[in-house]
Amino acid sequence: FGYGGGVIGRYSDAQEKFPAIWAFHTLRINQPSSKFYTTDYLRGLADICEYRGSGIMNMHGSTGDTVFLGAVTEQLEPIFFDLTHDLGVDLGGSGSNLRTPSCCIGKARCEYAMIDTQDMCYEMTMHYQDELHRPAFPYKFKFKFDGCPNCCVASIARADMSYIGTWKDNIRIDQEAVKAYVAGEITPNAGAFSGRDWGPFDIQKEVIDLCPSKCMSWDGNELKINDAECVHCMHCINVMPRALRVGVDTGVSLLFGAKAPILEGAQMSTLTIPFMYTEKP
Repeated sequence: FGYGGGVIGRYSDAQEKFPAIWAFHTLRINQPSSKFYTTDYLRGLADICEYRGSGIMNMHGSTGDTVFLGAVTEQLEPIFFDLTHDLGVDLGGSGSNLRTPSCCIGKARCEYAMIDTQDMCYEMTMHYQDELHRPAFPYKFKFKFDGCPNCCVASIARADMSYIGTWKDNIRIDQEAVKAYVAGEITPNAGAFSGRDWGPFDIQKEVIDLCPSKCMSWDGNELKINDAECVHCMHCINVMPRALRVGVDTGVSLLFGAKAPILEGAQMSTLTIPFMYTEKP
């Protein structure tokens, strides 16, 4: 009761024909940060869904949430009780309110993460519990946390407020490793495009010419970057990860307003606060 955000009501128009599914409500369940699960926890979720619902789950909704597809009204409160008391997990958000915050895999597994996405996501989730549970907005609102500009949870495209880890100082360069890439001694893109002969690595074609701000140059011996013009897209770092690294003065960029209107098509969020540090509180 009073937790309207986590349940989407579904009722059948053919109740006489299919009396067993006169109601087929959907429940959204708040996923753990970065979607780290234990087998026991997943079994617990599946058991509750099978015992009290249809047994059909969605892992995950398009922007987060474990989803229970199908439950009758009488089982909604028991499901909520089981989730909170047995598994220690809360419902997520839907409708015109704050949606379940989500984050990338962060510093737990990724060398590029420049902010603690899990901690930020968890803290914001706990702080805005009331906004998650009780729809009171004119439209939905999403937080998403990306540890770096590679945007593995697509915050720049799918969040009303995007948190993207970034750096303020210069990209670190290992010139010897750059030469090793050019000489073909190191596989570009960390081997991500292996399995097909793409020909020899061409730093001019694959890195320099693809820099969106044209801030890089290669004279055959040294790679130079005009860091004042760098837009931190990380393309060069992705292509030559052993030669280039993000800076050490790290923080977060805040962006607002990503949306996907039907007529205009998807629109990226707008950079509003280029850099701030992420110390608590």
